[in-house]
Amino acid sequence: MAPATHDALPVLDRSGDTPLHAQVAALLRGFIRTNKLAAGAVLPSEAALCVRFGVARSVVRQALAALATEGLIQRESGRPATVAAPQEHRRLVQRSTGLYEQFAQSGVALQTRVLAFARAEPPADVAAFFGTTQLLMLERLRHVADAPLAYVRTWLPADAVPGLRADDLADASLHGVLTRRFGLRPGAGRNQIRAVAADAKLAKLLHTQTGTPLLMLQGQGMDQHDRPLEWFTTWHRAEQLVFDVDVSMGHESVHPRLQDAPAERTEPAEMAKPTNSAKLAHPAFTPLPPTPEDTTSSHDSLARAQALVAELSAELARLRGQA
Repeated sequence: MAPATHDALPVLDRSGDTPLHAQVAALLRGFIRTNKLAAGAVLPSEAALCVRFGVARSVVRQALAALATEGLIQRESGRPATVAAPQEHRRLVQRSTGLYEQFAQSGVALQTRVLAFARAEPPADVAAFFGTTQLLMLERLRHVADAPLAYVRTWLPADAVPGLRADDLADASLHGVLTRRFGLRPGAGRNQIRAVAADAKLAKLLHTQTGTPLLMLQGQGMDQHDRPLEWFTTWHRAEQLVFDVDVSMGHESVHPRLQDAPAERTEPAEMAKPTNSAKLAHPAFTPLPPTPEDTTSSHDSLARAQALVAELSAELARLRGQA
């Protein structure tokens, strides 16, 4: 593959406080994260980058070392650096535990920046779920290694969390704070997954292009007393996250339904191995609880799960074709 060109890269600021190697790294990082340098692309040689940016080789080496540490590029002795394939993170979608707890359990540090937290007028379906309009809207941006992974909008009942502040939720687990401070533990709920295209706001927040396919996870959760606790919507960068769905005979059925079909809230299904991984889910995919009629064999359960994975992959391909 021919080396990537960088004619459009801006010049460095030599009068500011930011070190030159950090500026070079930031420029290359931006090109990688916006897919202007795709996975497998060959970067120019160190000598070519020195000429392009007008800096010493030591500056270029520091910049490349930083990108390699972040997992954005791969370096081999005697060969030009190449853009690394995006790292994939995993999330079990039928757990009531949030993204923060799941990442912590796998040893991944998830950074959280609170964008907004205040009383707001909820949409009609959100107000109907809580039975009130006295709600707080929380907006957060989740990062891994300073790279945006997900944007989250959460609605909470105002009277259930008196005194809660935005500062309490920076780089913290919302569920952890609710449990420790207010004695509220996540209980039953329902999650739905959709493939959506990034609008201008989401594209800016997630450092991607308008129209890029995103994985949207929406959930309504109750607390341990079966009272409405949260309504959340999370938009994930699809190339960085895998949704895992646990499938077990007699305990869970996969039920794809039309997006405009009426939704009925159900209890979450029990989880058990084995696990199937899906890059995206059918619009409004919902794990359903066991029913008396659910006597499907293990073979049929696995076949349904495999068919769902194929359908979801086709949906993602369709969205990418429209982008």
